[in-house]
Amino acid sequence: MTDSSQLLFFFSALGAFNGLLLSVYFAVNAKKKIFSNYFLSLLLLVLSVRVIKSVFFYFNPNLSNIYIQIGLSALILIGPFLYLFLKSNSENQKSNWGIHILPFLIGICVVGTFYSYVDHRIIWIKWIVKAIYWQWFIYIVVSFKYIQPILKKVKIKDSIKKIDIWHLSIYTGTFCIWLAYYIAAYTSYIVGALSFTFILYLMGLLLLFKNSKTSTFFQEKEKYKNKEIDNDTIAHIAENLSILVKKELYLKPNFSLEEAAKEMNVSKHVLSQYLNVMLGKSFTNLINEYRIEKAKELLEIESNLTVEGIGYDSGFSSKSTFFSTFKKITGKTPNEYQKMSLK
Repeated sequence: MTDSSQLLFFFSALGAFNGLLLSVYFAVNAKKKIFSNYFLSLLLLVLSVRVIKSVFFYFNPNLSNIYIQIGLSALILIGPFLYLFLKSNSENQKSNWGIHILPFLIGICVVGTFYSYVDHRIIWIKWIVKAIYWQWFIYIVVSFKYIQPILKKVKIKDSIKKIDIWHLSIYTGTFCIWLAYYIAAYTSYIVGALSFTFILYLMGLLLLFKNSKTSTFFQEKEKYKNKEIDNDTIAHIAENLSILVKKELYLKPNFSLEEAAKEMNVSKHVLSQYLNVMLGKSFTNLINEYRIEKAKELLEIESNLTVEGIGYDSGFSSKSTFFSTFKKITGKTPNEYQKMSLK
């Protein structure tokens, strides 16, 4: 093996080896037993098995067919584990993992038994492998619904959490690995293994940059832990918030959190906590939403007011702030919205 081949072998095999280590780490050494991490562990495991097979077959074409069959069979679980990982992090209910794993696992075992790679290599290459790659791709497409909200945040330049970046990187990485293997016939068979190494190290950087003392595996720090608001205060704020809306106090351009808290007779810290925890919004975002709703009402009726004037009457202190906020919340400019509503 030449020096360049040894270097290529090292980098391509490195990803698979580290993938196995990370798989064990997520499954066993987690500080918190978060169920979704087991799906991530299994995703890394099956990817690593696939990559190990690629590396050894590339550098040893005479590799035993049984190892090739195991490596190819592992592909059938990559898509389901990606889907289950994203689903379990995005939804509160427990994932029914059995229907996504057992049929494929049983199916590939049955196919492998009656049509082994050793005796039916052509069938595997022409039909079975292609079917597995398409199954993997279908799961990538189905999993996109859990990534779409993150991309929407990016599009409107909204703040995204570190866990969102983590999910996006895993999804994108899995897709890139699928693409690298799918087009391997037009590039090089080892590209998939090298892409896995590269992507794995990018994911590793995300883990290193996150302070492990504040969270585990990008679970966001609980900002208000041990500072829960009692039920009476929650009811009091909810009632007064509706009064604040009826009074249209948000139309004051400089209406602040302090003023709102004073109006409700609560501290600004408690009000901020209520908005973040109960409504999932900051005070600024909430007030802007109220202002945009008011602006939409004014835009939907014939009047002598200019669009800029409607922005000022809705509580915005500048034309640019009004236009950018309106576009961010509605996806349209005020002029576009007005033309559509007055048709």
